[in-house]
Amino acid sequence: MTESLKVFGNIPSVRELLERHRRAGESIGLVPTMGNLHAGHVSLLEAARRQSDVLVASIFINPMQFGPSEDLSSYPRTFDADCEVLQASGCNYLFAPQVEDIYPLGMAGQTVVSLPHISALHCGKSRPAHFDGVCTVVCKLFNIVQPDRAWFGLKDYQQFHIISRMVDDLNIPVSLIGMPIIREDSGLAMSSRNGYLSAAEKHRATALYQSLQSAAASLARGQEFRLVERLAAEQLQDAGMKPDYFTVCDRNTLLPAQGQETRLVILAAAWISNTRLIDNLPLDL
Repeated sequence: MTESLKVFGNIPSVRELLERHRRAGESIGLVPTMGNLHAGHVSLLEAARRQSDVLVASIFINPMQFGPSEDLSSYPRTFDADCEVLQASGCNYLFAPQVEDIYPLGMAGQTVVSLPHISALHCGKSRPAHFDGVCTVVCKLFNIVQPDRAWFGLKDYQQFHIISRMVDDLNIPVSLIGMPIIREDSGLAMSSRNGYLSAAEKHRATALYQSLQSAAASLARGQEFRLVERLAAEQLQDAGMKPDYFTVCDRNTLLPAQGQETRLVILAAAWISNTRLIDNLPLDL
């Protein structure tokens, strides 16, 4: 019988509890989330459950990673349903702090973890300081929980790359595991923001993944990278979406690929109505 999920918001109490497990020689896994859990999150939890003695999930809607005009106030909050998902997934502990627990002196004077250059590309162009907020809160979560391993979904490919760099640069002793994108039957990547879409918008949004597949096929045929990007953007526009970016990248650096690279990832973001969706597709030539 699965033990009941235990919920903590206080940092000293969760540290004390996990230190007891650590002294007992038990491995600790962490799945950081912003809640509104879906099948993509469940895939992370199930993998973490198999590879950890103690599984911790966090739910924290991090205000530092939202811009002034973004959807912080309307971001879906489904705490009770999320607890049921965590319980069913075999999660032992939920760390669910309040904003004042994470930023006790407010955000204006908060030390910020910032990765230069790559954080300003792709999603960073249209969401300035977004990745500063992500790195800062993830660094704090790693310091609070001190997990042996942490699981992230690869739908946020740039985010995973940036967090990996942060871990390496700051010598944080945690192993990161990136998990494949979980998609709806239509191909649409699962996301909490899919809940903003009407049925008709959800149908049109499948063009994002279709454009990635078309681009990958064109690249495999040897088509020039920048031409592939332009044609994909036109495909999205024809489908009623507004492209934010569509870039063929070197998978190791996430810089725009120049033509000689063979390990690629296509990164894309597009708007449908007022909802911004992201997706990606790795490709080996």
